[in-house]
Parts: sequence; structure tokens; C-alpha cells
Amino acid sequence: MQWTDEGIIIGTRRHGETSLIVELMTRAHGRHLGLVRGGRSRKQQPNLQPGNTVLATWRARLDEHLGNYTIEPMVQRAARLIEGPAGLYGMQIVAALLRLLPERDPHSALFDGLGPMLDWIGDPRVGGALVVRFEMKMLEELGFGLDIAECAVTGTAADLIYVSPKSGRAVSRAAGEAYRDRLLPLPAFLSDGGTSPNPAEIADAFRLTGYFLARRAFEPREMQLPEARARFLALLARSQANVEALE
Repeated sequence: MQWTDEGIIIGTRRHGETSLIVELMTRAHGRHLGLVRGGRSRKQQPNLQPGNTVLATWRARLDEHLGNYTIEPMVQRAARLIEGPAGLYGMQIVAALLRLLPERDPHSALFDGLGPMLDWIGDPRVGGALVVRFEMKMLEELGFGLDIAECAVTGTAADLIYVSPKSGRAVSRAAGEAYRDRLLPLPAFLSDGGTSPNPAEIADAFRLTGYFLARRAFEPREMQLPEARARFLALLARSQANVEALE
């Protein structure tokens, strides 16, 4: 068995004295692990860091085996990610989310958005919106996508500002007014795609995705949302506070 595919490293762990088991999110083969012999060498270690894009060739005698990777570097972004806490926390969030996916199950739409997001995730000014959009896409790929195209009550596509925590469907301002304390906010940038969100809208968006990720993805697996997510959100809040203090 053999294939070659583009992948982004989302984690590694030691194997023996000199090797690494490398976990990739690949374009055509999904989240896939493999052994890199000599991966702990001084020559290979810089290439085998989370966040880097690589060209990987996987070989195994049988498909169900762990197999071996031969890896060539393509995009080295790990050094930028570890320059500040936003990049570190962001990478940890991404890895935790991707590990919700079945191993070796292709999700090309997630892969296509992963690299561009990681290029900017270390900048809190833009990283927050990118991460929360990725969480929305994760919900969709996991089969729990939110229906925010039209109001669940009236069918209208206008003035959608709420989401029902029970159904995951959008609710318009008029239809949801009487129940607003029980509904989740729907920031406009999540539905129109072109709006530049303000910090309050980003916070509302993380509240929305966090609610559904916790109840539909993490809690059924007896897991909690990653701790790095709370730290990332706190970092976003501090960053905004610093900006406001300078204004």
C-alpha cells in the first residue's frame, strides 16, 4: 500500500529512541498517522512541527497498519505559530477539533481552509474570526451544521439575529423577540460571509459555536472543550482591551 498526499502536521509523539509518530490532516486521506523513522534527529525535527505543510508519502504492507511516512517540507509556518500565545493556542484548538473526525476520513473542505487560517491565526486581530468560522465548518463536517439560511418560524431570510439552542436553526428578530433570553445570538458575519466583525460579534460567535460543539461533539464523547479555547478567547479579550486603551 502506498500513497502521496499534501498534509498539515497537527501533532507528534515519540516512538522509541529516534522516531516519531506524526499525525497529519491530509487533503485526500483525512486525519492520518504514520511513523517517521529518525524523526527526532536534528535534521528532521524542524520539519516535523505542528502547523507545517508537508508532502507525505505513506507506505504499509496492509491498509490497517500504522505505516511509515516519508516527509518533505512545503510550508514552514511552525516558527511563526510559536512566536506568541495566539498561534500556540490556536493550533491546539485546531488539533483538538480535527481529532473529533474519524481517522482516515477525508474532509477536503476542512483541509482547504486549514492552511490559510494557520497563516493568520497568530494575529488576534484576524485570528478570532478565522477560528470561529473553522468551528462552524467543523460542526457541518461532523453532521451538526447550523441551519442559518432562513427563520425557523417564518421562513424569511431577513433580519436573522438568533439561533435556537434546541434545533440549531436561525430565528428572525420579530419571531424571537418574546424568547430572546432563551436564544443564542447569531452575528451577521457568520451568515453573510463578507462582513468584518467587531469584537462583540466575535465573542457572540464563539458563544454560539461553543454551545453546539460542547453539547453535540465533545460531551457525547465524555470530553470538554479544549482548555486552549478558553485561553484563546481570554487573549482576544485582552488584545481588544489594549486597543481600546490606546484609542
